[in-house]
Amino acid sequence: MAESADWLTAEEQRAWRGFVRLHERLGGRLARLLQTESDLSAADFAVLVHLTDVPEGRQRQQGLARALEWEKSRMSHHVARMAGRGLVVRQECSEDGRGAFVVITEAGRAAVEAAAPLHVAAVRSLFLDHVTPAELRTLGEVSERVVAKLDEES
Repeated sequence: MAESADWLTAEEQRAWRGFVRLHERLGGRLARLLQTESDLSAADFAVLVHLTDVPEGRQRQQGLARALEWEKSRMSHHVARMAGRGLVVRQECSEDGRGAFVVITEAGRAAVEAAAPLHVAAVRSLFLDHVTPAELRTLGEVSERVVAKLDEES
């Protein structure tokens, strides 16, 4: 029989479940708005935003999967779908013959540039307009600390 779990206190459970509900609802609402208004899925948007943040708009497919916390097969299938729509291209790696790069196209840049203002407006209206500056700073600090610990462990 497994050892007894270190159960969450009522306060811990309230905070954790609240965070999970917030993440699920906010993510779902943002995804639906993006899809409706820009024809990009949340996954498309995440890939395109990441590629606009890296030099030359290109990254190894494996590194992109790692950055987005996706399985290799999910990344491969999603890149293929995005390439079919002209948002990215897949380039073989000439340096070592292994792996491939995912590169944002002009159409991909145009799509993310068109979607970004809609996304920002939705983030403001659904989230930022409902927290104080102090709460926002605290959330930023907590998020950075937890992400740093997760990065340390991976």
